[in-house]
Amino acid sequence: MITQLIYQYPVITGLISFCIGLACMPIVIKIAKAKHFLVKPNKRTSHTGEIPNIGGLDIFISFLLTYMIFEYNELNEFQFLLIGIFIIFIIGFVDDILDLTPMSKLLGEMLAGVAMIGFSDIRLTHLHGFLGIEQIGTGYSYLLSFFVLIAIINALNLIDGIDGLASGLGILYSIFFAVYFHLIGEPEWAIMACSMVGSLSVFFIYNVFGKRNKIFMGDSGSLLLGYVITAFVFHVCEINAYDAVPEAYHMRATPAVMMCVLSIPLFDMARVALTRIKHHKSPFLPDKNHIHHLLLRTGLNHLQTTCVLLVTSLAFIALAFVGRNWQVWILALVDLLCCSVLIFILWRIVDKKNAEKNTEKSDNAINSETNSASNNDTDLSNNK
Repeated sequence: MITQLIYQYPVITGLISFCIGLACMPIVIKIAKAKHFLVKPNKRTSHTGEIPNIGGLDIFISFLLTYMIFEYNELNEFQFLLIGIFIIFIIGFVDDILDLTPMSKLLGEMLAGVAMIGFSDIRLTHLHGFLGIEQIGTGYSYLLSFFVLIAIINALNLIDGIDGLASGLGILYSIFFAVYFHLIGEPEWAIMACSMVGSLSVFFIYNVFGKRNKIFMGDSGSLLLGYVITAFVFHVCEINAYDAVPEAYHMRATPAVMMCVLSIPLFDMARVALTRIKHHKSPFLPDKNHIHHLLLRTGLNHLQTTCVLLVTSLAFIALAFVGRNWQVWILALVDLLCCSVLIFILWRIVDKKNAEKNTEKSDNAINSETNSASNNDTDLSNNK
């Protein structure tokens, strides 16, 4: 009876996940402070004071516990995916504490990928006609799946730079997938997505509106989020490739639809990596050229920047809905053009702001020199 109710209204699992996360968060914050799992201010951060950085622990507990409670009958089907979730969380948690090297993190992500792609067989096997290619060979399937997995995980990891952004995007993405899975009759996946919505919502509240109890997601949360979102992406692409969804909800351009939905983190990661390579720097080298950093330079605060990017993400999701049955390459091209135009406009605004600041500094310097010269003339006149 309860299972039937949950399958009919998977949003209930989101509420339960939220309640579990809400109950556990004060304990997580207390543990973080007691064990000194804290982030100190540095040149790349804008916060003050030491802030707990293991918010991913609360997300992990509430998400996994909720799913296991209501989907215990499906654990055999998802056992390796859950093992992968556990592995990616551990990698992120260790990185939050010990600061792993990029290569160590990459190896950990690959290991978690083996659980999803190799053992759970959740992977990409079809290109939906992109470049005239339909089904792809097993070897290419594994290579492409690992590449996409690493790309999405790191894109969401890198976008986690200001309050509420990664979790806000994660909530939007999870709602999108939850609604879609529910509509096409995939209750197990809908429950998983709803559980993620509830878990992220608790963190979002503490991260954005918390004062004395503020907490950061950390890599334990962002890597976990990227991993779960990748599983959703793979599953949606596969069921649409083999017509396993009702005709009314079939998406002809599924890969491009997924690109649109994840436009902000994916495009930002690609742009920043190419910029670093262009300047002969390592693509893993941290800097302040991400899209949220650019928006902050325009004068927006953290909350305003997050809201702008969330609204923009909603616009890209709308584009995905409109173009879901276009040819794959057309929707992908439109998405790329939209991203390029928006980043071009943003750079122009940033350049204008920088020019205004430089002009203001020059005017202040001239006024200072003029005042100094005027004072000198007055002193000479008094001496005479």
